Amino acid sequence: MASTVVGAGFDLGSIPTADELGHELYALIRELYPLNRSLTGNGNRESFAILRRHAPFEVVEVPSGTPAFDWRVPREWNVREAWIAGPDGERIVDWADSNLHLLQYSISVDETLSLEDLRPHLYSDPAHPDWIPFRTSYWDENWGFCLSDRQLDSLAPGQYEVHIDATLADGSMSYAEAVLPGTTEESVLVSAYSCHPSLANDNLSGMALVTLLAKYLAHMPHRLTFRFLLSPGTIGPITWLSRNEDVVPSVRHALTCVCAGDEGDLTYKLSRDGDATIDRAVRRALLDEGKPHTIEEFVPWGGDERQFSSPGVGIPTGALMRSPHGAYPEYHTSADDLDLVKPERLADTFQTYLRVLDILDSNVTYTSTNQWGEPQLGRRDLYPKVSAGIDVGGDIDPRPMLWVLNLADGRHTLLDMAERSGFAFAPLRAAALRLEEHGLVERAGGEEL
Repeated sequence: MASTVVGAGFDLGSIPTADELGHELYALIRELYPLNRSLTGNGNRESFAILRRHAPFEVVEVPSGTPAFDWRVPREWNVREAWIAGPDGERIVDWADSNLHLLQYSISVDETLSLEDLRPHLYSDPAHPDWIPFRTSYWDENWGFCLSDRQLDSLAPGQYEVHIDATLADGSMSYAEAVLPGTTEESVLVSAYSCHPSLANDNLSGMALVTLLAKYLAHMPHRLTFRFLLSPGTIGPITWLSRNEDVVPSVRHALTCVCAGDEGDLTYKLSRDGDATIDRAVRRALLDEGKPHTIEEFVPWGGDERQFSSPGVGIPTGALMRSPHGAYPEYHTSADDLDLVKPERLADTFQTYLRVLDILDSNVTYTSTNQWGEPQLGRRDLYPKVSAGIDVGGDIDPRPMLWVLNLADGRHTLLDMAERSGFAFAPLRAAALRLEEHGLVERAGGEEL
């Protein structure tokens, strides 16, 4: 297949092997893992600086207080140090050991408290007594520390010194976007949120996967325009929408990438519509790959999908992941670490994303140039020389070509043909390209919208 023909399929020869991909994704997660990301702050900028070495992201800074529909961009939060010292003067909790120890968006504190007064500011997870939970207080000024439930239970009565050296002041919120123009302005948006600190599967796997998609697609011909967005949860996509109202009508499909590297099977959360082109493309990719998977109905919570599918926006947005949010025990705890994500699972998820985007990019509509009956395929070497009817045992299986010819009425896309015929997308695309080379079909335009 000629990869230089736009819509003829991605040039997969330029993509590393699954083993190489897995290690590249994992190495990126490992490099990002120690940084303190939040809604705002220098940890986000440091993360984006790393990702810009791999993909053509542009970083946008939006000043604190900027209106974004019903929201305002929050003040910028940065931490220098945070710790609790026990009655003996030894530090029992230290942010330097794990950035999960500090309640996100904690204000500065420097005081001595009794254990009784300190306890309301301590958060643990009794269901997992050895793990540190991840907790936030983005929109309500507060302070606190997270620690294992076993450690919390071991605290002795006495006086505790609490020290948080943090700033919460006017600054800006950062997000990163890479736009890869195609031959049409019709766009696909792939997003991941960038606001979690040291959580490898929930957050970093999505950031790494989106980055490498942008890296490798940047060097391939493609029909659609691809947009890759990394932004803090909720306020990020809402702010992006408020600054890109003119772009939204051209975004025809979107995917949210989260929890992409654990050992669970692939899970797809349908768009609000449930049968949009993005839903059909993901189903087709999963069926064609033959991978175990689960399809979940849309619910208005989760990640960026709930913002992009809000009533005034209406972008059909699905979420493609492995184990969903909250469906694995390590979710939002210190156990969501570098051991939880697996290179082979990261690569597997990446390859499914690539297949979905490939289907969307190739999903064109064809019109037959022979409207009265099918053309003679044999004299064009498109049909077996010796046949016993529908002969599929030779070098040529004519069935995909016959499906394309019969449905090439200017109304059916290749995805329609795959669903109707039961054939995988790739052989139908290959058949359409061969028929196009012989002048037997011609493209009627982009996908049917």
